[in-house]
Amino acid sequence: MNALLTTQPTWSEPIANTISLSTGLNQLKNGYDSVSYRKGQILFQEGHNAWGLYYVIRGKLKLYKYGSDGKEQIIRIVGNNEFIAYNALLNDLAYHVTASVIEHSEVAFIPRQDFLDIFSADSEVSQYFTHLLCQNLVETEQRLVAQAYRPVRGRLAEALLALDALFEPEDQNEETFITLSRHDLASLLGTAKETVIRILSEFKADELITTNGQNISVLNPEGLQQVSQMYD
Repeated sequence: MNALLTTQPTWSEPIANTISLSTGLNQLKNGYDSVSYRKGQILFQEGHNAWGLYYVIRGKLKLYKYGSDGKEQIIRIVGNNEFIAYNALLNDLAYHVTASVIEHSEVAFIPRQDFLDIFSADSEVSQYFTHLLCQNLVETEQRLVAQAYRPVRGRLAEALLALDALFEPEDQNEETFITLSRHDLASLLGTAKETVIRILSEFKADELITTNGQNISVLNPEGLQQVSQMYD
């Protein structure tokens, strides 16, 4: 069962800086204590008051919504060194997605007013988050077009390439494993789990990927790229 934060999270004072932080962006990334979260824990839930900004120091989370049919739709998978929940804060809205941990993660929480104060005072920070907002808009438009016109096979190939980069370990000598469940892959693509399982089997037979339980390893990124571009 998912562990859900049902009350406002507590946070510590910013860590005392032993080095001078030159920008507000460094303060947001390095100035707050991190908290460990287990797989399955929920950081915040769609519709709840936006208490602050989250910075993923390391780990993986999924951001998702529920459709009118009750099905989960993953909006994004986020990883190391990514901010989440800035959309809600900058638009003065409640959280518009739910954030759930999919592998052990270290996450820092920045209180709402701290973020807004730094955003207003530091042009580098305001430009950074404005760029992220624009990037999110472009990615959303591309996803809508892909879901409308590109077959699942092409979308899955493209998703595996993106996830392979996201799950790449810090040690370049270690093999990359995509540890996303078949259910989450289907939710990310907006299709049925059975369809994902079938196409993954086809990719495995074509030696584009290999699997070990839930883990997926990309063997031939160029081949996946060709599959992805086949439907452009």
